Amino acid sequence: MVKLSVIVPVYNMAAGGKLEYCLKSLIGQTLPAESYEILAVDDASSDESPEILRRYAAEFPDRFTAVCCPVNHHQGGAKNAGLSLARGEWIGFIDADDWVMPDFYEKLLAAAEREGADMAGCDYCLVDRHTMECGQVVHNNRPEQAGELDAEKYRSLILDSGSLVVKIYRRELILGVRRKANFAALSAEDERAHKIAELEEDRGRLAVFPEDIFYEDNAVCKSWMLRAKRFVYLQEPMYYYLQHDASTVHNFSEKNMEDRKEAARLMLEEARRQGYFDEYRPELEYAFTVLFYGNTLFTVMRAGRGIRNRFGFTERLGREMRETFPDFQENPYYQERMDPEEKRMIRLQQRFHLAFYLYYRLLWAYRDIRAGRKRPIRNDE
Repeated sequence: MVKLSVIVPVYNMAAGGKLEYCLKSLIGQTLPAESYEILAVDDASSDESPEILRRYAAEFPDRFTAVCCPVNHHQGGAKNAGLSLARGEWIGFIDADDWVMPDFYEKLLAAAEREGADMAGCDYCLVDRHTMECGQVVHNNRPEQAGELDAEKYRSLILDSGSLVVKIYRRELILGVRRKANFAALSAEDERAHKIAELEEDRGRLAVFPEDIFYEDNAVCKSWMLRAKRFVYLQEPMYYYLQHDASTVHNFSEKNMEDRKEAARLMLEEARRQGYFDEYRPELEYAFTVLFYGNTLFTVMRAGRGIRNRFGFTERLGREMRETFPDFQENPYYQERMDPEEKRMIRLQQRFHLAFYLYYRLLWAYRDIRAGRKRPIRNDE
């Protein structure tokens, strides 16, 4: 019986041994080999990633499945492809440039079953190289968010969701259905081969994640948490998050910024469709404000070289924010949590965009000059 399905979206991760380091950490899990499966989905890579996946599939056919999609649909498409094949009672995700401790999944599964939970998570650490030494620890959640979930904890989880990849979920939270013992009239093996063939022809994916955008997790993961009844949280960093310039969080292209906005819009659509928008409106309003507006506004203003018309982009951003939530600046979470300087900047941007734009550019030009003057001189300069 497959207890756990681990889905690995892959796109051009062969360089520097990133993909292999990730896969080795998954193959080396302390779970019995027959109890988990690794579903690695290549999203039309142009490097050697597909060859690496096929090699692992040939070497570990008992637990490793490689799918090579001919069309790139970003991580959402790759995750949907993996979900289409997943047989596990539990589902986890991992980024192809990250890795986990050998007992990561064993500990999460054991804790979830011991506590009767349907969602389990832990902490992670930030590293800048391949190592099993712990780097800077990031607390992915808080102890008070765990246990039997109620309205107060749901509010907290909407506000501070934590990372999707540092958790595992019962499949019903994601797919809404339990695993079937077999598929229709075909044997499980034949159906699986048929599904892989469909996926490699770019057909047959589930539509859980939005495709063709970045930040796809933000659009759907809050619904999963609101379906959960009990959450178990281990205050232990067992997931390694590799920081490098190619990461989505370090990419400030116009495409990324537009995708962040779209993910926020989809988050609200999902809340309305699932029927929890009205009950948790203040929390969703603040989550939208941070994702759609605050993070995007200040990212574009500070690192906007990839934005063709930074002035027009930020003007449209501010207009859509107040059209979506006219009174967002009165939100109690906004008042409590937003940085005071950012609140002042936002107030100015909402009232006089041109004044905000000129003031912000001049302010950071001045700060950059000061920072440059104070920069220590290296011995080789």
